[in-house]
Amino acid sequence: MPVAQPGSVSDVTGETLPDTFEIGPIRPPSEAGSYLLRLTRGCPWNRCRFCRSYKRHRFSLRSVDEIRGDIDAMARARDRLRGLHPGGPRGAVRAGLVGTSEEWQVANALAAGGRTAFLQDADSLVMRPPQVREVLAHFRLRFPEVDRITTYARSHTLARLSADDLSSYRELGLTRIHVGLESGCDALLRLIQKGASAEIHVRAGRAVVEAGLELSEYVMPGLGGRELSEAHARETATVLGAIDPHFIRLRTLCLGPKLALWEEFQTGRLTRQTDVEILGEVRAFVEALEGIRSRLTSDHVLNLLGDLEGTFPADKPRLLAQCDAFLSLPAREQRLFQVGRRAGLLEGLRDLQDPGRRASCETLLGELTEVCGPDGIEEGVRSMLQRFV
Repeated sequence: MPVAQPGSVSDVTGETLPDTFEIGPIRPPSEAGSYLLRLTRGCPWNRCRFCRSYKRHRFSLRSVDEIRGDIDAMARARDRLRGLHPGGPRGAVRAGLVGTSEEWQVANALAAGGRTAFLQDADSLVMRPPQVREVLAHFRLRFPEVDRITTYARSHTLARLSADDLSSYRELGLTRIHVGLESGCDALLRLIQKGASAEIHVRAGRAVVEAGLELSEYVMPGLGGRELSEAHARETATVLGAIDPHFIRLRTLCLGPKLALWEEFQTGRLTRQTDVEILGEVRAFVEALEGIRSRLTSDHVLNLLGDLEGTFPADKPRLLAQCDAFLSLPAREQRLFQVGRRAGLLEGLRDLQDPGRRASCETLLGELTEVCGPDGIEEGVRSMLQRFV
């Protein structure tokens, strides 16, 4: 019988089966240690003016047979990697025994515990419900140890699914849905061509929650510029108050000339906000959130305060106090933190109290001031953000 090589396994007939499967381009930070299973390629909408993730990719649905094959390949890779090295998956990686991106992805999931999975790409649930159920059933068969399966989905798609469909997904192992709300302001939703209204967002969100699934809604501070900032904060809080999702995740806008939305800021229809102004918007948003039990998280490097996290209503006063603590700082201290945060040295204000980190931030601020001048720091900091997107 032939000997299986790294990246493959021999079945009972001696035929070598490859451990290859498709991996999509993105996933939420909270799914960094998850198995990645691709159901669709790209985004079925793909018109959002703030997004660059799928603009060069044509959307397509994958067949159930293709996806089942990927699940089987992932399971073979899991079984092989479990016994490959005495140091476990991390040891196998360090020893150079994990050679392909597919193997690395499985090893990464195993190293994180092998208990979570994420369905890709942008809107997995746009597949027909019977097909989604087939996929979930086969994944549960091959990965019975996985106890959390999550996915992205558009509000427009969720609002069209029946309560029975959503409940059946939960029964087959789907536990959480990530939705890009972005805003609850209809004027802004039209401007960014989101393909959903505040009413659709509420209807979709409530359907997910009522089906017993966890719901994670993403909000984009800075999206409406100075002109729509107040309405963006207030009306987004109103929509989320009507939904009461399990998680609210902040994803600060990062502009660039490759985005269609860039035109609005170049022509002056919208005015770009500074980091300080955006945090003021976040504060207004937090203050307007009422009647929810959601957990707010700031789990992305684009957010100025990376430790702004808490559960409503108990932690609301603390969250407001964290915003106020930054907003009340002298301008130079704000700049110092801003530069340190954008350089990846700081997460929260308390990190600035560390002498070593503070010294590094002082050095960076001095260097940036020399290059950009005192009036160019904001633009210099913005350029630092581009490496994260």
